[in-house]
Amino acid sequence: MKLLRMAAVALFAAAAGILAVQSPAQAHGAIQVPGSRTWFCYQDGRNPQTGAIEPKNAACAAAVAQSGVSSLYNWFAVLRSDGAGRVNGFIPDGQLCSGGTGGPYNFSGFNLARNDWPQTHLTAGANVQFKYNNWAKHPGTFSLYITKDGYDPTKPLAWNDLEPTPFDQVTNPPANGGPGTDAGHYYWNGRLPAGKSGKHLIYSVWSRSDSQETFYGCSDVVFDGGNGEVTGIGNGGGQSPSPSTPVSPSPSVPTSPSASPSTSPSASVSPSQNPGGGSGCTAMYSVTSAWSGGFQGEVMVHAGATAVNGWKVSWTFPGNQTMAQAWSGKGTSTGSLATVSNESWNATVPANGHTTFGFLASGAAAPQVQNLTCTTG
Repeated sequence: MKLLRMAAVALFAAAAGILAVQSPAQAHGAIQVPGSRTWFCYQDGRNPQTGAIEPKNAACAAAVAQSGVSSLYNWFAVLRSDGAGRVNGFIPDGQLCSGGTGGPYNFSGFNLARNDWPQTHLTAGANVQFKYNNWAKHPGTFSLYITKDGYDPTKPLAWNDLEPTPFDQVTNPPANGGPGTDAGHYYWNGRLPAGKSGKHLIYSVWSRSDSQETFYGCSDVVFDGGNGEVTGIGNGGGQSPSPSTPVSPSPSVPTSPSASPSTSPSASVSPSQNPGGGSGCTAMYSVTSAWSGGFQGEVMVHAGATAVNGWKVSWTFPGNQTMAQAWSGKGTSTGSLATVSNESWNATVPANGHTTFGFLASGAAAPQVQNLTCTTG
């Protein structure tokens, strides 16, 4: 374990501080519909070919200049471990979007008072489906606040700028996919405040019920009759799924707790053999991002015709690559040999279902690996 941690530190240093000291498994999520500043700026700045952060939106570039690129590689970690659901009086005025200064990362650049952040176009009073990324799953309550009429985005956000009570609040909503992927999320249906027009900000608070950890986020929106369109990302902006169009199963439909693989820029896949002719498990490996001296990958563990209770995946890198750390699985590394076994919460994979885990490695990105195997039990 000590060697594994040392390897991770070496990788982070080689990657120019891309991932700081906290592993992705310890960070938990951010609102994606309507998207938070950190989520949208991550989409705006991430180079899918190299994994580098290269902001195009001016506000995102200013935030990264102040907070560093780790703020976007850790877009899901605007948190306070001592938050206990506290809001007004706990986080000072002007620091709402960073969760104050007591979190694990520097998000102070996302407090900048600007009117050019990426934004979601909405219709006041409309029914929407909110989405909140579940990089790690925890029970808790999600509360959404809206700014008062007359909100000025060019002034630092203060608590007095927000309506005092949430316009939407839900406890333990259903989840689709995840954890450990961009795509996995909690979802619930709600109604946007009526009578709003022009630019506003939606402030999200996720208070865990199993600890004091609390997550905060700022989502820039404009009430102009829009249907979830997103502008300000990249060259000319992008579009997210429409909040008024269901993008997840209905809460009445049970969903698999297993994770779905996120789309990756480098998706070469090496399937393992499926022992038992339809039973057992298979593994599919892919590279999701890369940079000078390191890369990030993802492995999908798929069950056959019978449910799996406990799994272990191993492979050999083709060169001098070494796995530095893993999340959503317990990783060990000996030279080019990497092994990852299940956590307690994702040991069971239903028949024909799947789960995923991620990892960081040093060396040149390896789109293919050798001796990729998945065993059960």
